Formats: sequence, C-alpha cells, structure tokens
Amino acid sequence: MSFTDISTTELLAPVPQPGEELPVQLGISPYRLAFRRLRRKPLALVAGAFFVAIVVCCLCAPLYARYVAHTGPDENHISETVVVDGHRHDVVSLIGIPIGPTWHSRFLLGADFNGRDVAVRLLYGGRNSLEIGFCAMAITMVVAILVALFAGYYRGWVDSVLVRLLDVIWAYPAILLGVAIGTSLTLGGISLGPVKLSSGSLFIPALIIGFVNIPYVAKPIRGQVIALREKEFVDAARTLDAGGLRIMFTEILPNLSSTIVVFVPLMIANSILLEAGLSYLGAGVQPPNPSWGTMISDGVTLITSSPHLVLAPGLMLVLTVLSINIFGEGIRDALDPRATTRIKRK
Repeated sequence: MSFTDISTTELLAPVPQPGEELPVQLGISPYRLAFRRLRRKPLALVAGAFFVAIVVCCLCAPLYARYVAHTGPDENHISETVVVDGHRHDVVSLIGIPIGPTWHSRFLLGADFNGRDVAVRLLYGGRNSLEIGFCAMAITMVVAILVALFAGYYRGWVDSVLVRLLDVIWAYPAILLGVAIGTSLTLGGISLGPVKLSSGSLFIPALIIGFVNIPYVAKPIRGQVIALREKEFVDAARTLDAGGLRIMFTEILPNLSSTIVVFVPLMIANSILLEAGLSYLGAGVQPPNPSWGTMISDGVTLITSSPHLVLAPGLMLVLTVLSINIFGEGIRDALDPRATTRIKRK
C-alpha cells in the first residue's frame, strides 16, 4: 500500500501498544452538544432562571394575596386607611390619588384608583398574561406545524391553497387584525356547537393571538419541509411504501425539532407582548380580570400623580419579554449546527 492510499484518519489514529486496549470513542448527540454550548452562555442561563422565577412568583399569587396582602385582586379599599410609619393615610385620597408604594404596609406597591392592591393585581395579571402567552404559543405551534407539513410535503394545489390563506393573514398587521377580531369576539363571545366561550374568557385572546401568529411560524417551517422532502431518507421511506402521513410525522417532523424548540420561547414572548397591546386597546383581557396590559391602560390616566400604576406592570412586562428573548437567543445559538464546541475527553 502506497503513502497516498493512507487516509488522514489512519495517520492520526493512535497506535495501540502491546497488551493495551484503545478506549471506545462514543459519539455525542446533537442535543448534548447543544446543552454544552448553552452552558457556556451564562447570560442566557441567568435570563432563563429569571423567567422561571417570574413564573413561580405569578403562580404563587394566591398565597401572597392570602397570607401577605390579605386581599384579592378585585377587592376595593377606596374608603379604608392604612398606618405607615405611625401615621394613618387614606388608601385613596379625597381628590382620587391612590397611595403609592409603601414598604411598611400591606400595600407593598401601593393601590390603584379603586383602592385595589397593585402587587396582588400585578401577580394575578402576570398569571393571566403568562397563561394567554403559553396557550397562544401552543395554538400557533400546533396549527403552524400541521399547515407547514401538509403544504411543504404535498405541494401542488394543497400548497397553493394553504400558502394563499397564510398570505391573507400575513397581509394584515398582527395588532390591527387582533383588534378587529378581538373586538367582535369579546363583545358576543364564541358559540360553535358544544363549544361556548363567554366574552370575558381568557381563552378568547389566546385564540386570537394564536391565530394571527400562525404565518410567522408556518412559512419558515414550510421552507424546511420542502428541503427535507427531497432528502435520501425520505426517498428510502417512499421505497418502503410508507404513506404520506407516516413520512411527515416519523421522518420529517423529528428533523424539525431544533427549529420548533427555537420558535417556542420567541412565540411566548410575542404572544405576551401582543396580549398586552390588545388588552391596552380594550380587545384583550376584559375587566375585572387583571393583566399587565389592562393595568397599564388603567394607570395611564394617573401617570403624573401615581406613576407606579404604569411603572410596575410595564417593568414586569419588559423584564419578562427580555428574559425570554435572551434565553431564546441562547437556545438558537446552541442549536446552530455551524457552532463549534471544544469537547474535552476524559
């Protein structure tokens, strides 16, 4: 055998000594590599932990309301007084100015113009905003993945019809389309056979937001499905007489997992932002249910005298969306196949 017949792998392979066994070189899965890349991004990990802390705090809203604030999110205390630093103050003054943040009373972040505890409503509003965000993300991802799979795999008239429907939704700005649909549904609710939703149901804004976000996920995934359907493993599945549904859900869908994982946190952030915008405009969460958007809308009228009514929900909204986006960017970079990670052999 000549020198030119020896491959680079053979040249770099370790030569076993007499009586010595070479260690078995095990492959590393892509997700394990992605986890190692993510561990080297402390900012993304801190952002993810911060978002989890926000979720836990919002889930503990009933505990805070019962054992700390001793009031519910909709209870009015407009005619009551509280003692702060030995002095008695009205929860809402005679001229309609609510008490501000008080660290030495049960109104930790103050009260609104109806005497409702801002901290309690902030936590309950966060629960509603997060619930809508997660539900809207689930609706968006499920429908978008199904549309992308059928459009990208079958092509032809199926692709033409589905893409045209996506283009119709895409043609309208998300906030305007959400306001138009939300205004009509929140006034009369939804009644489709056995499914009936009242006008104040939180599922209505989740359904609206999930619907308007479908094209933003379906179009990129459809492009990947079109590329994957031409791969050799799909041709091999067709050779084995596998049906279209089996190929889509057992061959193509697993190869979309990294893209889907990246879209999940981004869609949660977009859904929370869109919910806040719709609620601010009156087409999202309906009173008396609190949300960060409705709290900002209610506090705008007293922003000069009681800025905490806007700053508290606004700051929570910014921190939540920012933490999700930073964590989502970290996941995207970790799942990037072009990224390099130095593997240390033990």
